[in-house]
Amino acid sequence: MVAGLQAGGLLVDPPVVLAPMAGITNRAFRRLCREQGAGLYVSEMVTSRALLERHEATLDMVRFDPDESPRSVQLYGVDPVVVAEAVRMVVDEDLADHVDLNFGCPVPKVTRKGGGSALPWKRDLFADIVTSAVTAARGRVPITVKMRKGIDDDHLTYLESGRVARDAGVAWVSLHGRTAAQMYSGRADWSAIAHLVEALDGFPVLGNGDIFSAGDALAMVDQTGCAGVVVGRGCLGRPWLFGQLAAAFAGQPIPGDPGLPTVMATFRRHAELLIAAFGEYTGSREIRKHVAWYFKGYSVKRQVRLGLANVGSLGELDDWLAQIDPDQPPDEAVMSSPRGRTGGERPPALPDGWLDSPYLAASDARIVSEAELSVSGG
Repeated sequence: MVAGLQAGGLLVDPPVVLAPMAGITNRAFRRLCREQGAGLYVSEMVTSRALLERHEATLDMVRFDPDESPRSVQLYGVDPVVVAEAVRMVVDEDLADHVDLNFGCPVPKVTRKGGGSALPWKRDLFADIVTSAVTAARGRVPITVKMRKGIDDDHLTYLESGRVARDAGVAWVSLHGRTAAQMYSGRADWSAIAHLVEALDGFPVLGNGDIFSAGDALAMVDQTGCAGVVVGRGCLGRPWLFGQLAAAFAGQPIPGDPGLPTVMATFRRHAELLIAAFGEYTGSREIRKHVAWYFKGYSVKRQVRLGLANVGSLGELDDWLAQIDPDQPPDEAVMSSPRGRTGGERPPALPDGWLDSPYLAASDARIVSEAELSVSGG
């Protein structure tokens, strides 16, 4: 049995967190996951400046269902003042119960301006952002940090950043066991999570990377001593993973994966929730991206997959689902392979001279100011 996470008045039990994923972790998907099991379900990444400027698309990302609790939002920002103002807005307008700070995004459009997983290399800027966010929260909502090991194997930052975040007063830190250069390739380095757990000596560390089953989560906790897990790609097309995780962390028998009839019903439920949240036009288009994930490992005719990937209504979706043989078993070898983004390791896109010093220079500051994106989603 794995204990829940306590942060101020916030209890996360089981200690399972849904990682923010652009275009995925909207309120429809979060509801679907909550129907499977308890945990902390984080919104898509929201840009601090876009929130302050009240961009309509960004405000929609921080709209939660009336019964969604706890409400969790992840903020991205590179300016300590802007991040602090965004946190203050979240607190004063009661927009969320928890704020996570993104220092893990490896996307080139973010890192080439010094943001995301490139930012902790500048240790003074990292410390200023985290400290300003905690100060702005005034103890009314917990602040947490999500980060990667570093930029590459020669420029690791996670141990120093973990200590800084702890000392600044965050509730916990989450570590993805990959560098920015790795993107989502290879295997996550769980030993780095264990090193951070040891370095922070009792302070809560959450592990992230390559959790595709409840067994993986238990193994990570056992091998690293982490206080909980963060799940991203592993739940794509498999929201029932959260029910399996809840059982595993409670010391109960872990339910098996559902058969295809339940997979199909869950896929339809996902579509229903998307349409209810965003209307039939947008909701129908949003479900299209999930087709390959739900039906991975099953024999679905090409024309049916194409039909599902182009649905325009719930009625059309039902017509295509009716053409799938529900009695077939999955291909276990395919089912056990990684989901979502993979790809190979590549040099991260960074500002010129970024690695020359771990402290922010005047030229760096000008570049970083351009990374304060006015759009959200990551």
